[in-house]
Amino acid sequence: MPDKSQMRRLITLTLIGASFMTGIDLFIVNVAFDQIGRDFSTGSLSSLSWILNAYAVVFAALLVPMGRLTDRYGRKSGFVAGLAVFTLASLMCGFSTNVWELVAFRGFQAIGAAAMTPTSLGLLLAALPPERRAPAARMWALTSALAAALGPAVGGFLVGVSWEWAFWINVPIGIVLVVAALRWVPDVRHNQDAPRPDIVGGVIVALAIGALVLGIVEGNDWGWSSGRVVGSFIATVVLVGLFAWQTTHHAAPVIDPALLRVRAFVWADVAAIVFNIGFGIGLLSRILWMQEQWGYGAIRTGLAVALGPLCVPITSIAVHRVFPRARPGAMIAAGSLCFGLSGVWGGALLSTTPSYWSTFFLPWVLGGVGVGLAMPNLVSGATSDLPAEHASTGSGVISMARQIGMALGISLLVSIVGSGVPSPDHTRAAWYVLAGSCLLAALAGLAMDAVRRPVPEVVPIG
Repeated sequence: MPDKSQMRRLITLTLIGASFMTGIDLFIVNVAFDQIGRDFSTGSLSSLSWILNAYAVVFAALLVPMGRLTDRYGRKSGFVAGLAVFTLASLMCGFSTNVWELVAFRGFQAIGAAAMTPTSLGLLLAALPPERRAPAARMWALTSALAAALGPAVGGFLVGVSWEWAFWINVPIGIVLVVAALRWVPDVRHNQDAPRPDIVGGVIVALAIGALVLGIVEGNDWGWSSGRVVGSFIATVVLVGLFAWQTTHHAAPVIDPALLRVRAFVWADVAAIVFNIGFGIGLLSRILWMQEQWGYGAIRTGLAVALGPLCVPITSIAVHRVFPRARPGAMIAAGSLCFGLSGVWGGALLSTTPSYWSTFFLPWVLGGVGVGLAMPNLVSGATSDLPAEHASTGSGVISMARQIGMALGISLLVSIVGSGVPSPDHTRAAWYVLAGSCLLAALAGLAMDAVRRPVPEVVPIG
C-alpha cells in the first residue's frame, strides 16, 4: 500500500498524464495527415480538414457544459467516463475505413476530452494540501507545452509505422490511466443542487461553428455565391442569435453573461480566437509544405516541426523569471507579433527546393518563441480579473475560444491552399493571413491591458 507521499505522486501522474495524452494527440494527428490521405485515396484537403475540425468544434462546444455536468454529478466519475470514451474512440479511429468514419470517431474523442480535461485539474487540486497546489497547477498547465514539444516527433515515429498508431497509442495509456484513476484518485464532494448545465447551448455552439467552417472549407468547391455556402453562413448567424437567446434564458449557460461584463476577459477571448487562427494556419501549413512539396516522410517532418514547439516551454519559463511582473497583454502582443513575423519571414524565404535550415528553421523557432510568450498569458490574463467563483468557467471559455480559433484557422488554410500539392503563392498568402490575424491578436492584447486592473504576478503555464 503506497504511503501518503507516494499516493500523491500517483494521483498527480494519473491526472497530469490524462491532460498530456489529450494535448499530444493534436500534434500527432497533424503529422499523420498526409499518410491518412494516401491510405484513403483522397487528396481532398477540405475532407481531411474535418479530422481536425470535428474534434476542435465538439471540444470547444462541450468543454464548459461537461465541466459543469461533472461538478454536479461527480468529478471522478466524469473524469473516468471521459477517459474511457476518449480511449475507446481512439481505438475506433484506427479501425476507420474512410475519412468520414474517422471524422465521426474524432468527434467522440472530443466528447471524452471535454469531460476529462476540466475535471482533471479540479481533482488534482482537491487531492493535494494547499502548499502543493500551485506547483501542481503549473505542472498540469505545462503539459500542453510539453505535448507541443514532443508531439510532432512522437507522431512522426508512430506514423512511420502506420497512421493508425497515431490513435492506437492512446489505448494502452488510456487503459492504464483508467485503472489508476479508479484505484487511487479520490472523489470530491459535488454540488447536486447546482442547476443543470446548458447542454443545448453547447450543441447550438457546435452547430454554429460547424456551419461557419463548412461554408469556408467548401467555398471554392461549391462556389462562394452558391446556395449551400450562403445558406451555411446564414445558418451561422441564426444559430449565433439563438445561442445569445439561450444564454440569457438558462440558469447555467455556456457563457455566463456576467463574464461578458469584464472587458479584459472579452478582449482576452478575442485575442485567443484570432491568435489561434494564425496558429492553426501555421502548424498545419508547414507540415503540408514539408510532406507534399518537399517530399519529407513522417519521421523527418515530425523532427523538423518539433524544434519550434520546443521553444514554447523554454520561452515561457525564461520570460517569467526575467520579467515576473510583465503585463499579460504586453506579452500577448509581443508573442503575437513574433508569430506573425515568423509567417512573413517564412513567406519571404519560401522555396520549392528542400532547404530546411536556410528557409524554415529560424522563422519557425521565432514562431515557437511567439507561442511561448502569448499562450500562457492568454489564460492568465483572461482569468485574473474574474471573481473567484467565475475563474473555473472563465478558463473553460478561454480554452473554448482557442479551439474555435484553431478550427477557423484550418478552414481558412483549406480555402486558400485548396487541394493537391500546396503552391508557393497560395502558401505564402496563407502565411500573410496568419500575420494579419496575429496583428489583430496583438491589438486585442494591448486593449486588454488598457481596460484591466493591476494584477498579481503571472504564472507561466505553457
